[in-house]
Amino acid sequence: MKILLLGYGKMGKAVEQVALERGHEIAGRIDYNNHSELSGIQADVAIEFSQPEAAYENLRYCIENNIPVVCGTTGWLHQKSALEKLTHSCNGSFFYASNFSIGVNLFFKLNQQLARMMNNFSHYDVSIDEVHHTEKKDAPSGTAITLAEGIMKEISAKKKWVKKESKNPKDLLITSFRIDQVPGTHLVKYSSLIDDIEIRHIAHSREGFARGAVMVAEWLPGKKGVLGMEDFLQF
Repeated sequence: MKILLLGYGKMGKAVEQVALERGHEIAGRIDYNNHSELSGIQADVAIEFSQPEAAYENLRYCIENNIPVVCGTTGWLHQKSALEKLTHSCNGSFFYASNFSIGVNLFFKLNQQLARMMNNFSHYDVSIDEVHHTEKKDAPSGTAITLAEGIMKEISAKKKWVKKESKNPKDLLITSFRIDQVPGTHLVKYSSLIDDIEIRHIAHSREGFARGAVMVAEWLPGKKGVLGMEDFLQF
């Protein structure tokens, strides 16, 4: 399979390594310094891990040129609804996930199940901490936002997530830390005067994210519409 890499930073290179190990061919490597070379590249699927400011145009190009595209870039989601409309109008294939790690997606399910259980115990307050490497541009992480959305689906008292301490009990605090050479850690904490309950996911490297993205890229051709990890994992 010919894979087009959109974004050739650390994640793009990690995806390339996994793709080559799995017997695929790299159709092109597009980054900010050679974006003009994108036109004319023939590919079976694209994997997009660029910067937030470049993501929408990269994705639009793929959808309009009938290239199924897998996207893991975060920080651009205010434009996601427009891209979803474009995908439907072009009968395209667009797969988005805030995190492609199989372990993280199991963690998402565990997070939502725990939130459903905790909804009846209002003396606990919930918060999220996330830690990433210093090169990550957006904060909070897309993974943390997905965790927050899962909590808010189940806990009726929480209405929106915030990045700063708030006295409003309806707010769900996400605290972001940026530390050199940390692939990603996410902690969901329920605190009360009596005790705390915590669940945590710690990534040891980028390989889990890259491997998941390549597995999705292998699965995506022939599928249509706006898809996500629940479609891929079927749970």
